[in-house]
Amino acid sequence: MSDPTRAARRTVLAAGASVLAGGALTACGADETKPSSEGGSAPTAQNSTSASSSAPAADAKALIKSSEVPVGGGTVLKDQKLVVTQPTAGSFRCFTAVCTHQGCLVNKVEAGTIDCPCHGSKFKDTDGTVAKGPATKPLEEKKITVSPAGEISLA
Repeated sequence: MSDPTRAARRTVLAAGASVLAGGALTACGADETKPSSEGGSAPTAQNSTSASSSAPAADAKALIKSSEVPVGGGTVLKDQKLVVTQPTAGSFRCFTAVCTHQGCLVNKVEAGTIDCPCHGSKFKDTDGTVAKGPATKPLEEKKITVSPAGEISLA
């Protein structure tokens, strides 16, 4: 004979396992913007190869005014861990300010490169690619928008 208490317990356990498994599967795909263990970031919809000239979304917070980014240079935003460059007049780019070599923050943009003070890596201000090692991977580019008022925001 079958024990009714045991059968009910199995049903409850199976249902609970089902709920937990469903929640775990949902959680796996919930956040794709967490950094990977290699110092970079997982691919996100924010990655892009150029800035957009349209107005930012209503909830986007301005990072910096375009007038604060020198032509032929850039500005490091330490708190946001970003660097915004303007290689040529009106052309803005944004990259992570975290060096791909060992995770130091870059500290300046000059002579066409974004420079890391820790080990001397340099990245091109136009596309974030490595200009001088020891870094071997480019800086991750972030998609930005420039409003008609000259405010630069993450897209």
